[in-house]
Amino acid sequence: MGSKYGVIVMGPAGAGKTTFCTALIQFLRNNRRSCFYINLDPAAEDFAYEPDVDIKDLISLEDVMEELHLGPNGGLIYCFEFLMENLDFLTEPLEEVGEESLIIIDMPGQIELYTHVPVIPQLIAHLTKGSTNVSMCVAYLLESTFIGDRAKFFSGTLSAMSAMLMMGLPHVNILSKMDQVKGQVARKELKRFIDPDIGLMQDAADSGLVYEWKDGVDNGDEAAKEEEKRDMMTGASFTKLNRAVAQLIDEFSLVSFLKLDAQDEDSVGAVLSYIDDSIQFHEAQEPREPNDEIMDDGE
Repeated sequence: MGSKYGVIVMGPAGAGKTTFCTALIQFLRNNRRSCFYINLDPAAEDFAYEPDVDIKDLISLEDVMEELHLGPNGGLIYCFEFLMENLDFLTEPLEEVGEESLIIIDMPGQIELYTHVPVIPQLIAHLTKGSTNVSMCVAYLLESTFIGDRAKFFSGTLSAMSAMLMMGLPHVNILSKMDQVKGQVARKELKRFIDPDIGLMQDAADSGLVYEWKDGVDNGDEAAKEEEKRDMMTGASFTKLNRAVAQLIDEFSLVSFLKLDAQDEDSVGAVLSYIDDSIQFHEAQEPREPNDEIMDDGE
C-alpha cells in the first residue's frame, strides 16, 4: 500500500494558520498540483476554499458549548474526543486520496491541544498508520510580531518545542506575517530570531524581560493586587524565569524558523519545499517522461 502525504498546520490563535492554508492551496493549484483540504477547527467559519472535509459537519464548538455548558477549551477537547469516537468521518475520505495529493489539515489555535492533552497525538497515530497511512509533518506557525517582545517570543518558541516533543513528527517551524515586521528589524538581528539565540535575553531593557510598571496610571483595581503584581513582574525573579526558558530552548537546540509572507508566492513555495522534504514527497513520485508533459499540455 502506497503512502499518502500531508501537513498538519498548528500554532496559537492569530498566527495565520488558515491564511497559510489558503496561500498553500493557491500555490499548489497554480503549479497544477492537487491537494485535499481538511478543516479540524470546530469554530472556524469563513474559508477562501471550501474544505473537502469539515469537522463542523460532524460536530461544532458552538453546539457543544451550548448543549453541554462547556467553555471553549473544554468544548474543543470534547469535539476532538468525539472525532476520535467517529474516526470513519475522517479516515474514509482519506482512503480515496491519491499519492500525488498533499493533504492539508487546518487545526484550532488553542495550544493546550498540542502541549497538554494526548488527543492530537492519538489522532496523528491513527492517521499515520493503518489504511490511511499518511506520511505527515507539522507546520507550526508563530506570529513574527512576537519578536518585538523577546519574552513573548521565547514563550512561543517554548510552545513550539513542546508541540514537537508531543507530536513525534517532523516539524517545520514558521515565523508568519513577515510583511508586518518588514523594515522594522535589521536583517542581522532577524537571524538571531530565526535560530533563537539566548543572547537575545541579555538586554533586559529592550527585550521585554522586565514588566513595565507605570506610576500615575490605573494598573489595577485593588491596591494589594497592584503591589503583588509589581513584586512578581519586576526585578530579578521575572528576568530569571525568562532566561531559564531561553536556556532550556538553547539546550534542546530543536527549534529554528522559516520566514513566511503568505502574500509572496516565492515565500510560500520555499516553505512548501521544506514540507515536501520533511514528508519525502518527491522521493516517492514517479518520474515523468517528456511525452507525458506534451500530452498534458495538449489536454
